[in-house]
This record gives sequence, C-alpha cells and structure tokens, in this order.
Amino acid sequence: MHNDIQTSVVEMNYGKAINAALLRAMSTFPETILFGEDAGKPGGVFGITKDLQTAFGEDRVFDTPISETAMLGTAVGAAMTGLRPIVEIMWIDFSLVAMDQIVNQAANVRYVSAGRLGAPLTIRTQQGALPGSCAQHSQNLEAFYAHVPGLRVGLPATAQDAYAMTLAAIQCNDPTLVIENRGLYYGAAQAVEIDGDIEMAHGAHIARQGKDITIVTWGAMLSRALAAADELAEKHGISAEVINARWVAPFDWKTLDNSVSKTRRLLIVHEANVTGGFGAEIAARTQERHFMNLSAPVRRLGVPDVRMPAAPHLQEVLIPDSGKICDAVLRMTTSE
Repeated sequence: MHNDIQTSVVEMNYGKAINAALLRAMSTFPETILFGEDAGKPGGVFGITKDLQTAFGEDRVFDTPISETAMLGTAVGAAMTGLRPIVEIMWIDFSLVAMDQIVNQAANVRYVSAGRLGAPLTIRTQQGALPGSCAQHSQNLEAFYAHVPGLRVGLPATAQDAYAMTLAAIQCNDPTLVIENRGLYYGAAQAVEIDGDIEMAHGAHIARQGKDITIVTWGAMLSRALAAADELAEKHGISAEVINARWVAPFDWKTLDNSVSKTRRLLIVHEANVTGGFGAEIAARTQERHFMNLSAPVRRLGVPDVRMPAAPHLQEVLIPDSGKICDAVLRMTTSE
C-alpha cells in the first residue's frame, strides 16, 4: 500500500525512542492513560517516561502503589470500559506477581465475552542481565507469556523497533507485552523513522541476507548475531541470514519458513534459559515443516539452566556472544 504520510528521520537511542513513541501515542489516542511505580512524576526508574506527566497531566500519567496485582487489575478493568492503559512494570520478574491478572483475566476478556469486550492494554517491562543485576532482576521470561493464547508479546532489538513496536502495541486491541532490554536503553543513537503509519503488532524483519544458514533471534541478542555474521563472512566465507523476530507472539512463521527453505540450516539464539525457552517452539515447528530439507539438526543457543549471577565475568560465561554464535554456526556448517 502506498504511504502518503511523509516520514521524518531522527537520531535517538533506544530509550528516547520509546519515550517519543509514548508521547505520540498519548497525543494520538485521548483514551490512553499511563501508570506504574514511579512512572509519573519521577519519569520512571530508567527515565523512559520522563516529561510525560508534564505534557498530559496527573489524570493521565500517574504513579501507583507498589502492587503489580493492583496495577494490572486496574488496567484490565479500565481497558474493558473504554480506556487504553499503558502499564509499566519495572522488571519482568515482578510481572509474575500479576500472572493472574495477565493470564487469567486480560488474555481471556475477548473469549469469555464472546467478542463483546476487549482489553486493549499495553504492558511495558524490561528484562536481561547487566553487571550487578541479581537473579531476581535478570530473568528472560518471554516464553511464559508467548505460551498464553490471547496475548501478544514483542521484544524490540533496535531504536526503530522500540519506537514502532511501542506504537503498534498501544494501537492494538489485544493485551500486549512489550519486553524491552535495559542494556539497550542508553546505547548509541540510531536513525528512527517517525510520523509514518503505525504498523500492526506482528512481523519479523530480515536484518541481514544470507544463503548458508539462518540465525533467528530477538531483543539484545540481535547485535551479537549480526556481529557474528560479519565475522563468519570475513573469516570463514559463510553467509548467514539473520532474522530479527521482533514478535514472538504472534510469530512470523512465513518469514522463517522462507529463510530455512533457502539456507537449510537454523540456529536460534536467545538470552533466556535453553530449557523451555521460546527457541524450543521454533525448533520443534521447524523440524516438523523442514525435516527432509535440513542439512543439519536445528540448534538452540541460550543461557544454561542456572540462576543468573550478579558478577559481570560470570554473566559473560553464560550469555551467548558473537564468539559462541560463530562456534555454533561452524559446527553446523562443517557437519555434512
């Protein structure tokens, strides 16, 4: 479809891109409200909601008590009665306190009301390990929520993703989790297209074209996968196609299928633990669809099944990096 809207390109980092998306969404949709612990006057513990209360007032942007259960219960009720809430949960680990409101209530609204009601709410949260983060502040839980019918789950990997996917979530009429990565908040500025059409809350992107192997990933692992692809091309002559999945629910199976049909190999990289991670679902479906065409078994690369330590040097041992990704690719491409 031809887009008649002129887009502007602005240099901004990942955190500022989310702030810009929230500003545009709240200006566009008068039914939006934004709330969470320190999300109002302080501007969020990471500064992502800075200045929004000044722009829209305390009735639309406000702080809440320290109760994820109350926050999500309020959001579900507000969404069912015509508002479009945006809720900030500081760490995804804390979302587990509100699993009933998210999984049993928000995800079920459309079904139990026979489509008469919806729950157009957005849950913003963040995950991932950084130096000093402890085991209760570093889990990667996207697979928990991707398992639940009725929820959409996205993980932005770039500043452009952060902007576009935040807007997509807020516009969506389904309950949607946007899982950010705090390690990306203050990264280098990137070119971000703003003022264009708001996209739908689904769809992967091909981040790098290739022909020898497909690497699919999301969130903070994208930059590491791209660095590995560069090294594989320069040092080993291996052409890796890198897919930025962006949304794990709904997952873009068409883009993955087309890529695997071409490359005949698939490596899945994520920061979550290997066992029960969303990579297991991708691996299973790929084996079902492409078994006779694969040149190597599908491989998953993630964190071993241990709690995440706070020490940076121990975290580095566990989390996939470009070197680990290269090693996995080399094992897969030299096994024929």
